[in-house]
Amino acid sequence: MLSLTALPDGFNENPYPTYAALREDMPVCQQPDGSVILSRYEDLDIVYRDTSRFISDKKAVFGPKYGVNSPLYEHHTTSLVFNDPPLHTRVRKVMVGAMTPRALAQMEPGLIALVDQLLDQMEAKGRVELIKDFAGAIPIEIIGNLLGIPRSEREPLRDWSLAILGALEPQLTHEQEAWGNRAVIEFKDFLKGIIDDRRAKPGDADTDVLTRLMQDETDGGLTEVELYQNCIFILNAGHETTTNLIGNGLNLLDRHRDARTELLARPDLISLAVDEFLRVESPNQFGNRLTAQDVTFHGQTIPAGTDIHLCIGAANRDPRQFDRPDDLVLDRRPNKHHAFAGGPHTCVGLSLARMEGRVALGRFLARFPDYQILEGAERGRRIRFRGFATLPALV
Repeated sequence: MLSLTALPDGFNENPYPTYAALREDMPVCQQPDGSVILSRYEDLDIVYRDTSRFISDKKAVFGPKYGVNSPLYEHHTTSLVFNDPPLHTRVRKVMVGAMTPRALAQMEPGLIALVDQLLDQMEAKGRVELIKDFAGAIPIEIIGNLLGIPRSEREPLRDWSLAILGALEPQLTHEQEAWGNRAVIEFKDFLKGIIDDRRAKPGDADTDVLTRLMQDETDGGLTEVELYQNCIFILNAGHETTTNLIGNGLNLLDRHRDARTELLARPDLISLAVDEFLRVESPNQFGNRLTAQDVTFHGQTIPAGTDIHLCIGAANRDPRQFDRPDDLVLDRRPNKHHAFAGGPHTCVGLSLARMEGRVALGRFLARFPDYQILEGAERGRRIRFRGFATLPALV
């Protein structure tokens, strides 16, 4: 039994023995609040693909959690990830159109220049903090560029993101809830000036997501609330998960020196390696759906209206799907992991995240093949997201 509100000792450092026990002994794990954890790969696959029985709209869950008049409720019930058609369809279409292969190819030279600049700065320091100095700095720049946010104004974005996403944890303190609500308010105030400026001076709709979102306003598109909250969603989703991908990847290569040696000898494996990092240490450990009708898994009936926690971290190590699931296999093929969810809600930014991971990790390893993670690394203390708060290293 795993209770998301009373974790076993050592869970944050290593949740995988607990996940293995769930998969084998309790694939339908009841929670004290009536919600359920699913942990097997095939079960998550069923849920992701079946949007009639399993819905993403979380108003019924978030109302009691945040209060229906709170900023957090407005944000999390309006953003793309917790919505179904028609809003999900409209917003997703806009985002996909701004992240075509052509658009990503145009972004890559700027990403390379940014990564190399960060590597130069770290080389001059010697002792570095890999989250602050590298992993967390990359997605803020890339997503900031997508929305055309002035570089000089990006400093508060990471803290706002951590506060808003942190409010998705199963159990909140009053301080966390207050921080999350305050972050939504401050984020909206911040965006007002940028949105007003973009209305007066539209950008290139082929590459500027904000301009694309606003173009739809006059054509049955997004309301004012939907526009603001999905801008916040883009900045949050693109930041946290990619930061965790890069940080987790660097930590894995430090722990698995044989894999590091292999990747140094075969840099062409970097794209496959990024997907293996995503599988082994999924940046997003849990997703959620709500049952729209009674459903049955493993002989147990789950009533309509039940909140389901989809344990991505467990499913991505399911031996029914992956050979040697706990091993880091850089050239693993196929590798159909659930790190980007699945079905109609497959992460819209997956190609961008893979590109950021490929460029950041590949160029870091080429520059610092002998880097060392130092004592003092701290995991983030959240259940839903798996990454590092701090990751000190010598380069």
